[in-house]
Parts: sequence; structure tokens; C-alpha cells
Amino acid sequence: MATQLLIYENAAPVSRARHGNWSVEVGADYGFCRNINSVPLMAVELPQAAREYPVVFAGKGEQVMPAVILGVRANENLYLTQEGGWDASYIPAFVRRYPFVFSSSEDGQKFTLCIDEGFAGFNQAGKGAPLFDDEGKPSSYVENVLKFLQEYQNQFRVTQAFCKKMHELELLEPMQAQVTLGSGERTSLGGFQAVSRDKLKALSGEKLAELAKSDELELIYMHLQSLRNFERLKERLTALAKAA
Repeated sequence: MATQLLIYENAAPVSRARHGNWSVEVGADYGFCRNINSVPLMAVELPQAAREYPVVFAGKGEQVMPAVILGVRANENLYLTQEGGWDASYIPAFVRRYPFVFSSSEDGQKFTLCIDEGFAGFNQAGKGAPLFDDEGKPSSYVENVLKFLQEYQNQFRVTQAFCKKMHELELLEPMQAQVTLGSGERTSLGGFQAVSRDKLKALSGEKLAELAKSDELELIYMHLQSLRNFERLKERLTALAKAA
């Protein structure tokens, strides 16, 4: 699975001294995601994402996170059109927050707003929304970005707790997706995990009740249901091969 940091080419802290006269023009071009085949997902996004994407767990041990699979081959996003549009009704928050991101201190207590200075939408010609107002304070646009990122960070902690429970209950197992095209070409994607139905069924009634009470059992079933969307990826890859 692709390295997610590839989205951010040149992340730098936002400052009045450096970006006082900068503006940002954000459109519907998601070309910055063209070469990634997965992105992290927050647990709160599962109900919407599971309808369109395969949702898996990426990482090892307690450091796992949900992720949506965007392609079965490296450096390929099957949900992106040639023009850079996103071909799905739901776009993961990880994508929507770009070109902004939080960087955290080593103790994880302090967060700094950063931008990818390599994003083509940044300019000093006044196009789009300014980063700072006439008084040198963060603009209303940036204030809204901060609120979005703060909520994203809150949901990140909730998601970490959910994944930690999946690990403690030993519900996750390695998984590999294999796709065979009509031409006979075979491709596979590994390096991720999924919930084992057998291990889930083997849980005690008490553990299942705890998962149901916290709504985490519902999230698990959404994840399992989403794995059927690997068939959608096959259809997208087949269509791409025919077009080529």
C-alpha cells in the first residue's frame, strides 16, 4: 500500500511573516492523489465510505488504522478521472483536508497548522481565499480549516481507541486481495488486515454486548460488508484496461 506522506511534497508551518500575502484557490482537482492507492479513514466515516470503497486496516500491532483502498496496483487511484475529478459520492476527510495538515510536537500535546507549499492553488495574486486578513490575523477561511482539522484530530483519537480494541480482541488477520482481468492478467494487493468472521463469532456474549453498546460492532459489520467493493475495483480496473 502506498505511503500517504506522498500527498504532501513540502509541508511548512503557516506564519504571517512567510504567508501574510498568500491566498489559496481550492477547486475540484484531486490530481495530487493520482499516485496513491489508499488513504487513512476515521471510524466516523465508515458508514459513508463503506458504501463505495473497500475499507481495511493498515499497519501493525496497536498502530493500525482503517484505510480505504483506491486501487489494487501501486501508484494507481481508480477513483480519479483523467481530468482530476473524484469519481465517488464520498471523499475521505484525509483527502478533503489537503493542502492543510497539523504537525504535532513530540509529546503530541501541541499542534501546528501547516500547508503544502507545493500545492498549485497557493498564490500571491489574491486568487481565492486569503490566509490572513488585513489586520494580520488568520482569515475566516483559515479559522474554518482549523475547526475542521481539530475535529479530524478528535476523531483520530476515537479511531485509535477503536483500533486498539480490535487488536486487544485479536480480531484482525492478514488479508490479500486478488483480481483477475478478462485478459487473464492477475494482480494482487497485500499488506493490510481485515476482521476475521470466525474470531468475531468466537467472542463471548459479554464482549459482543460491549461492542454493540459502543456501536463498534456496527462499524465492524460495515467494514466486513465493504470488502465486497473489491469487485467494484475490479470493474474499474477492467474499464481502464479496455480504455487503454
